[in-house]
Amino acid sequence: MKHSLVLLCAFLISSFAGFLTAEPPNVIVFLTDDQGWGDLSLNGNENLSTPHIDALAREGASFDRFYVCPVCSPTRAEFLTGRYHPRGGVKGVSTGEERLDLDEVTIADTFKQAGYATAAFGKWHNGTQYPYHPRARGFDEYYGMTSGHWGHYFSPILDHNGRIVRGKGYVINDLTDHALDFIEKNHEHPFFCYLPYNTPHSPFQVPDEDYRKFADAPIEMRNRDPEKEEIDKTRAALAMCENIDHNVGRILNKLDELQLTENTIVVYFTDNGPNTWRWNGGMKGKKGATDEGGVRVPCLIRWPGQIPAGIKIPQIAAAIDLLPTLTDLAGIEPVGRKPLDGKSLKPLLTATAEKWPERMIFSKWQKKVSVRTQRYRLDHTGKLFDMIDDPGQHTDISNQLPEVAKLLRAEVGRWKAEMNAELSADHRPLTLGYATAPETQLPARDGDYSGHVARSGRAPNCSFFTNWTSTEDRIWWDVDVLEPGTYDVLMMSTCEAQNVGARFELSLGEANLTATAEETHDPPLHGAEADRANRGSESYVKDFKEWKLGQMTLTPGEGRLSLRALEIPGRGVVDVRMLIFRRTE
Repeated sequence: MKHSLVLLCAFLISSFAGFLTAEPPNVIVFLTDDQGWGDLSLNGNENLSTPHIDALAREGASFDRFYVCPVCSPTRAEFLTGRYHPRGGVKGVSTGEERLDLDEVTIADTFKQAGYATAAFGKWHNGTQYPYHPRARGFDEYYGMTSGHWGHYFSPILDHNGRIVRGKGYVINDLTDHALDFIEKNHEHPFFCYLPYNTPHSPFQVPDEDYRKFADAPIEMRNRDPEKEEIDKTRAALAMCENIDHNVGRILNKLDELQLTENTIVVYFTDNGPNTWRWNGGMKGKKGATDEGGVRVPCLIRWPGQIPAGIKIPQIAAAIDLLPTLTDLAGIEPVGRKPLDGKSLKPLLTATAEKWPERMIFSKWQKKVSVRTQRYRLDHTGKLFDMIDDPGQHTDISNQLPEVAKLLRAEVGRWKAEMNAELSADHRPLTLGYATAPETQLPARDGDYSGHVARSGRAPNCSFFTNWTSTEDRIWWDVDVLEPGTYDVLMMSTCEAQNVGARFELSLGEANLTATAEETHDPPLHGAEADRANRGSESYVKDFKEWKLGQMTLTPGEGRLSLRALEIPGRGVVDVRMLIFRRTE
């Protein structure tokens, strides 16, 4: 015991000295998509091997009970702001509901103001149009997809600093390549690098070299309800997790190569529970559930010399805590004026916490809210579970502990009322023509439609409009023009040979233009050839052509940007993936 105290004192002394003399630490944050707590060999899953991610826990801290939201965009908003997502207007995952209110200050804003170079590479999912775009939320550099999910992971179209580009190769490898370039270019001064990888979210696509190991592999460790598990999806997801691990290793190796390891904080966490029924430590629920299996995820933080190697933290913590924690570790003040819901975990990470207060962490999706204390979880139906004696949530103990259940139900009611007050009526038209934006993208995801028009898939995020067959059909986007001027208007679309000659009008208030589908561009749907498992009702993709429709002169203010057909000589008009507005001045 005496020896342990001596070692701890020595560590604390050296750590304190380091905080006084070291350069500001770099920060790298990995956030993966639909990867559950059980999708790491670190947590006992013998179906796969994730040595580079596991090493972060061995060389740093791991949180035993770390909580996020049941789905993607709310977790991202909570990480970015340190505040529960309803406060920032985030209440969905698509059609504009995923946008983070413009009066929220992000973690990137804070680090940028402190002199850091900032960048994000991956899935943003908190707004596409400027000033919701990451380049207007504190990030100097952005490369990835601003949408919720993508329909194809090999050389897809992506967003690079507000312009559409073509990716190169498998998307996670490509995102990592760009992050490595950013680290290389900025290694001589502090940087904040955010890597929100978009896998193992479906579609279940992964390179051959990663999938080969799993193609016919037996899956020994199964979900607690094995009859629900789809083995082909499990195999693909595990292969995608190993691909993630390989790319985490590439980043860590670059830090070693540049001698940045000792002065770089590395964070690894995930955005919700697993997206399919697979092994997850026997927990109840998966993605979309406010039960433990839907919201408990891994969280690892490494900072050599400042965070003790191998420390395991039992206290509950959450995504809302990462902003105050990272700014505290870096010695900078958050720049926002709004109160944070999260708290700095620095005392736990540096083993300096003398006493840690009890707290409650709330999880919400749609109308379902649950609350977690250090020992108990009250689920969205009001049932109470002892998460120490019954981590799988098998036995409701609300009758045995009525006072605890009553207290937590009251706290849930209070929290709901507070959050509902924050979520005012969602009148947020899509912004068009932000002053410093290179272009405004209006994807089909953010539009609406009537008549015969349909989306290409159930999930709007990577869909396109199809079956535009009548002059009575309408496609529209509710917009707010921020900057007046003349804009080139482009459409990403396809046109069957028989539909050449179709005429249509695009209008917004007094402004309008007419265009004619003048040439055939009819590529096949693709994506299925790369799927390792059935994607269900999610949309496949096409190689859409960027076609200049003409120009429109727009005045400031709100209105409905509407497409309607004037003449349809064939069976229909065109399939529409996106409108793009570029100011001509």
